[in-house]
Amino acid sequence: MMRGLVWLILGTGMIFAVSPAWAQRYDPHYPVCMEVYGSDGSRIECFFTSMEQCKAGTQGGVAALCFNNPYYAAPAVEAAPAPSATPAGSPRR
Repeated sequence: MMRGLVWLILGTGMIFAVSPAWAQRYDPHYPVCMEVYGSDGSRIECFFTSMEQCKAGTQGGVAALCFNNPYYAAPAVEAAPAPSATPAGSPRR
């Protein structure tokens, strides 16, 4: 009974420890990624600012695929300043 509980706890801990590894392969600061295929497997590189920049990196016989980064976090857009409460033609006091 105790041995089964230990294995259950270890197994659950490993699942939670491994799950975030997929997301860590993608840099959320760059919108475009490239998956490069090689004889030893594939790797993902996310440091491209545009699809054109990524596609330029695939030229020259490199087996690769460019795609939009699913974890890209676009920078926040600043809101426009609020309009003034005084009408444009009114004198200020």
